[in-house]
Amino acid sequence: MFRSKKCNDFSGLKVISRDIHLDNRGYFLKIFDQAELKKFGWKGSIKQINLSETYERGSVRGMHMQLYPFSEFKLITCIRGSVFDVVLDLRKNSKSFLKYYSIELNQEDNKSLLVPPGFAHGFQALEDKSQLIYAHSKEYKKDFESGCNLNDPAINIRWPLKLRNLSEKDIQLPLVKDIKF
Repeated sequence: MFRSKKCNDFSGLKVISRDIHLDNRGYFLKIFDQAELKKFGWKGSIKQINLSETYERGSVRGMHMQLYPFSEFKLITCIRGSVFDVVLDLRKNSKSFLKYYSIELNQEDNKSLLVPPGFAHGFQALEDKSQLIYAHSKEYKKDFESGCNLNDPAINIRWPLKLRNLSEKDIQLPLVKDIKF
């Protein structure tokens, strides 16, 4: 069974927790259940599942999103290590427009972040070799790829560790003031 917790004033954003089944062999955990997630706002089916491994603690990826008509729901789950996971609300008519929400996701707590369309997403690895699995409701389309600069002073994300291993692509993402909404 899945349970959901609202994320402060971020409409549609949810922290999902779930039952884990343990026995002497190990454990079983259901990551995605469309019927369960529909209760929390997920629309559509899974079009893509991605796995990322971040080798070094402090490394950052983000802030990424896809634009309409490929804006998507994401279900983000840490399956190894731990990450400081961040989403930024870029929905112009939202009460939380240009505010960010952060949460630690790790392999121990069995939580996921359910992110609705209109949010940019990024994370910082808190441990070496941290892995995330992402379920996406839309296919990736390079021409609709977007995001914002993770160091934008207008957002002022408080990353817990010194930033390391930023990709050239992420460094060149625009500041919020330069994004065409």
